[in-house]
Amino acid sequence: MTATTTAVRPPIVAKKRAGDIWFSGTAVAAGSMIMITLAAVAIFLIVQSIPAFGANGESASLLQTNFWEYVGPLLFGTLWAAFLALLIAVPLSLGVALFITHYAPRRLAQTIGYVVDLLAAVPSVVFGLWGIFVLAPAVQPVYAWLNSNLGWIPFFGGIVSPTGRTILTAAIVLAVMVVPIITAICREIFLQTPRLHEEAALALGATRWEMIRMAVLPFGRSGIVSGSMLGLGRALGETMAVAMVLSVSKAVTIELLTSTNPSTIAANIALTFAEAYKTNINVLIATGLILFIVTFAVNAIARWFVNRRKEFSGAN
Repeated sequence: MTATTTAVRPPIVAKKRAGDIWFSGTAVAAGSMIMITLAAVAIFLIVQSIPAFGANGESASLLQTNFWEYVGPLLFGTLWAAFLALLIAVPLSLGVALFITHYAPRRLAQTIGYVVDLLAAVPSVVFGLWGIFVLAPAVQPVYAWLNSNLGWIPFFGGIVSPTGRTILTAAIVLAVMVVPIITAICREIFLQTPRLHEEAALALGATRWEMIRMAVLPFGRSGIVSGSMLGLGRALGETMAVAMVLSVSKAVTIELLTSTNPSTIAANIALTFAEAYKTNINVLIATGLILFIVTFAVNAIARWFVNRRKEFSGAN
């Protein structure tokens, strides 16, 4: 009995070229810079915020008692305005994206797509001016009608603002600002829906809306969430438009039509930072840290939701 031995061939190693080495090094450096920048911002915010956490009305003129009572109404206003903006923007964005991808003729769809993309490039100051001089006077009669007919609902109660510069107006401006972001992402996701799924639904006798409900929307669910979270991040951090439109009183209220409106963290920093000094600067930076944490948490929740849904595939 003879044993035959076969020589084990060494693994083939691809030759590394100079271009490959430079490209991989550049990619690693670019990815590392994102993490380094994020860590640097977090460290700066934490270090500069430490004096504010123990401050009181004697050490910081912005505070009446302590930091947490100061930031509480601002955090409420930030989340409340962003929630209202998403409540308006998400259905509108879905409707526009579905119209572009499944209803509009090709030329009209391209034109609307260009217009939506251009809206994302409009500066926030322009939206703020539009909100002050156009939107607020236009919606004030609507607010008066809502108050007189639906004033028994807590959201529409109180004394209507004579200027129209309310938290609802600011939310509408924010919604217009985030619609292009959500629409662009939803449009691309809807266009990636497998054609076979759409044709199969139509072949089974489904109407166009039933086909969209059964094939398009389930396929694009994770993309809808991702686009909504990007829009939420824009709404949470928006500064100038809110600062220009909103008539601020730093109150915690759910009334949408009155002059008593909660402020947001970003708008409060923009309006107050120029006159801040000593510990007051640390207080404002600490509010920025709270906004940083909230934004990070929102993105983390969105990422968890998307990863939870990634097992679903249009090819399955």
